[in-house]
Amino acid sequence: MDLETVGTFRRARRRADLALAPGERLLGGGTWLFSEPQPDVTGLVDLTTMGWEPITGTPGGGLEIAATCPIADIAEFGERTGRPLFAQCAHALLASWKIWHTATVGGNVCRSFAAAGMVALCAALDGTALVWTPDGGRYRIPVARLVTGNGTNALRPGEVLRALELPGPALRARTAFRKIALADLGRSGAVLTGRIDTEADGGAAVFTVTAATAAPTVLRYPGPPGPDRLRADVLAAPGYYTDPLGSAGWRRQVSALLLTEIHDELAA
Repeated sequence: MDLETVGTFRRARRRADLALAPGERLLGGGTWLFSEPQPDVTGLVDLTTMGWEPITGTPGGGLEIAATCPIADIAEFGERTGRPLFAQCAHALLASWKIWHTATVGGNVCRSFAAAGMVALCAALDGTALVWTPDGGRYRIPVARLVTGNGTNALRPGEVLRALELPGPALRARTAFRKIALADLGRSGAVLTGRIDTEADGGAAVFTVTAATAAPTVLRYPGPPGPDRLRADVLAAPGYYTDPLGSAGWRRQVSALLLTEIHDELAA
């Protein structure tokens, strides 16, 4: 879509270039920005020219994923390194080949829709957001806490998501995944993940619900909790919502069913 109100375009090369004038917006892949009219937007600042390396290793076997990393790179990296959850969460997005290679991980997280596949990935693997503040500072916040609702997050005006950090132990854990939608090519109605941390005593277990709840739901246990307890906890979780793509009751029930399947798969 043409943004008819946009009169300026800047390429960001250094951090100071990310200070926005009134009416300016940061541009990553532009998937959402160009999807509908933006009458308040008068200028764009291109983040992709900052030169951030898409995916880099960190001490302890972790990963830093730049906010400007294309979602397609995430899927390809996961397939290349034997981490199926990366591609599974990327495929949970309803997107064409073109969008996959243009849309960014950071844009998907910052838009914070309930069905955001990159939010699901980060919540499942204890991902942390590295945020730059307008005064030159920085802070970190778990992605599961950054996203506060369906399309809302805790970022303040002028703050920039610099990267997503995934810890090594979570990356080395065993994972399982389920997704359901009311149509074969429809937006995800529920995305469920499970993780067994093989490096933790007793095999700590983490189960997440996204797409079905307005904000990520993360359930943690010192070990596999058993299917009955997990099902009860999923059914009791808050945040299930109704929209044209599914009712709250349907989302609640399918989340409980599919997470029980995940539990049994990981416990086998």
